[in-house]
Amino acid sequence: VQLQASGGGLAQAEASLRLSCAASGRTGSSYFMGWFRQAPGKEREFVAAQQRSSSSTYYADSVKGRFTISRDNAKDTLYLQMNSLKPEDTAVYYCAASPGYYTPNYASATSYTHWGQGTLVTVSS
Repeated sequence: VQLQASGGGLAQAEASLRLSCAASGRTGSSYFMGWFRQAPGKEREFVAAQQRSSSSTYYADSVKGRFTISRDNAKDTLYLQMNSLKPEDTAVYYCAASPGYYTPNYASATSYTHWGQGTLVTVSS
């Protein structure tokens, strides 16, 4: 499966952005999908994840209540709605996919086998 992330850009603090991740290829299989981000000089960190055929969602504490992950399986697209953005949300955001219905260690980047190219989000104060 190939992943293409988009929707990043420059936003002011407290503004909103929506990221998209379009999947192509062997998308008929079940994939557990997530978003990660990497700020300059920092390690890649988990943001959010969601099962393909379930409403179950998972969030990092730092974004809980502000970000919402969703997916449109008919369009093979994953979304990340980001509200109340903060300067510390500035990072390159990556979408990722892990084969299977559920990934227990969903917060670890090593659990994912497919990655998008990343989209830059810059939040100014």
